Amino acid sequence: MLNVVWCVIRRDLKLALRRRSDVLTTLFFFIVVVTLFPLGVGPEPELLRTMAPGVLWVSALLASMLALGRLFAPDFADGTLEQMLLSAEPLLLIGCGKVLAHWLVSGLPLVLLAPLLGVQFGLPASSVWVLCLTLLIGTPVLSLLGAIGAALTLGVRGGGVLVALLVLPLYIPVLIFGAGAVGADVSGMGTSAHFLLLGSMLAGAVALAPWATASALRVAME
Repeated sequence: MLNVVWCVIRRDLKLALRRRSDVLTTLFFFIVVVTLFPLGVGPEPELLRTMAPGVLWVSALLASMLALGRLFAPDFADGTLEQMLLSAEPLLLIGCGKVLAHWLVSGLPLVLLAPLLGVQFGLPASSVWVLCLTLLIGTPVLSLLGAIGAALTLGVRGGGVLVALLVLPLYIPVLIFGAGAVGADVSGMGTSAHFLLLGSMLAGAVALAPWATASALRVAME
């Protein structure tokens, strides 16, 4: 079972290296959006520190949503997804491998870039670490939930807009508690409740999202 997941991850990572422009588009979007906010609102340290959690998390959410288009669509267009569906390997494992590869390409770089971008908002070191931890927990949830929307809109005209409408309500709780944890740390309050809620969301998404994604893929391919 792990061998199937690893083979899918390795394949998708190789394809991502061949399509570097798609990967860099997501990263540049995240960097540009976060960088423009301090230029637009002014250099006041307190204002930037207050805005930082929301700005960084909203930018990460939008960047993750931007990357959903290449989760299943390229394989659907060239017929690879249909062959995967007909293979003897469980579609559940194939979907898990693709979602994990998607997170490694689009989610993990956001986590690694967050400390550098958080510094320009004047966040203290403890808040920067909280930001990284919330993104490390929250971005896999975004990928798992986004995979459901990407599978449901596969092959639909205007699917990019439709998938945004489908997954955005599911993303809002992750955004609230992710940004809330950083804001609580900046304010000197406890963050344990936010982390527990983010962890429960991740556990629920890991348990349920792969099944929903596999079912949606079967429906889309019929």
